[in-house]
Amino acid sequence: MAIQRVSITEFLSLAENFPVLDVRSPGEYAHAHIPGAYSLPLFTDEERKVVGTAYKQESKQVAVKLGLKYFGVKMVEMVELVEKLVKTLQPKSKKAETSPTEFQSTTVLVHCWRGGMRSAGVAWLLDLYGFKVYTLAGGYKGYRNWVLEQFEKEYPIHILGGYTGSGKTEVLKSLLKRGYTVIDLEGIAHHKGSAFGAMGLPPQPSQEHFENILAGKLVQGLSKSESEESIDFQKTIWLEDESQRIGTVNIPSVLFQQMRKKKVYFLEIPFESRLDYINLHYGKFEKSELVNAIIRIKKRLGGLETKTAMNFLLEDNTKDAFRVLLQYYDKLYGKNLENNRENIDQIVTKIECEEVNDLANAEKIASNFVIK
Repeated sequence: MAIQRVSITEFLSLAENFPVLDVRSPGEYAHAHIPGAYSLPLFTDEERKVVGTAYKQESKQVAVKLGLKYFGVKMVEMVELVEKLVKTLQPKSKKAETSPTEFQSTTVLVHCWRGGMRSAGVAWLLDLYGFKVYTLAGGYKGYRNWVLEQFEKEYPIHILGGYTGSGKTEVLKSLLKRGYTVIDLEGIAHHKGSAFGAMGLPPQPSQEHFENILAGKLVQGLSKSESEESIDFQKTIWLEDESQRIGTVNIPSVLFQQMRKKKVYFLEIPFESRLDYINLHYGKFEKSELVNAIIRIKKRLGGLETKTAMNFLLEDNTKDAFRVLLQYYDKLYGKNLENNRENIDQIVTKIECEEVNDLANAEKIASNFVIK
């Protein structure tokens, strides 16, 4: 079977059904990769460094010989790893299920950084063994260009807004269950946006990997909105109103500016209900974690408010500590809501809600939602 070199569009289409093998080094993969890809490194990080240095300082031929030396002893292991992988995977779509069995069980996609020697070497080996192999023209670098292009597109976005403690993420999840198209920015970022946002969550992805995941979600959402002809609410992608920075990652500037122009559905929920919600979800964390979070915003919070919040924590009075903090975040969110938004009164629809209740408030959003 001949190895086929395909474009990024065709590669990603094939990736819906067949495994993607990333043959870059473990460090490259850990930093960022195509979501869903499996790491099958041709070289270790150190081996890659040695081969790359030889290529730059000596010659291509010397580098190739070094690479073959490392590659040769791994060939059997790599084939067996891929063989085991494809046997454990189930077809991802009905399209794959109707394909010939042999095609299902032996098709793999391979890429490296630029679609050069690493992917060519692994593709040759797998093809020789009997796999059907597709390689990515331009490699991961080409994929990254595709990712950045996605943020330049116009999307049918609506924004879910609300002060801190409104349970916006839970409302989005309820909308998702109703069939709405939702992208959870905080879920992708592994961060809830505030100084307390990293608590209880996994480490954040790199900026690059955050963008990779987000681009894929946007394309999926756009595809769904274009394919649904009869159901109006599925023609909109719902995002939470965020600052551009979410912890250590940033929403790409072009997309963020687009978000600032979109319709906002603002959950208007009483302060005390939001305070109870915050206390319930964050009051369970260690006091030291809460203190460190307050210290991170000390300059913006102000000396008196910081001291007051700290004293409440020392007295094990988390609710009043959060009361001080919630007042601060309400003022901050109010400023951010208006920042870089024109015609604020025209694009913000306030949804009066009695309390923090994801099911009831999702119902209110659904009943107020009108396609513009």
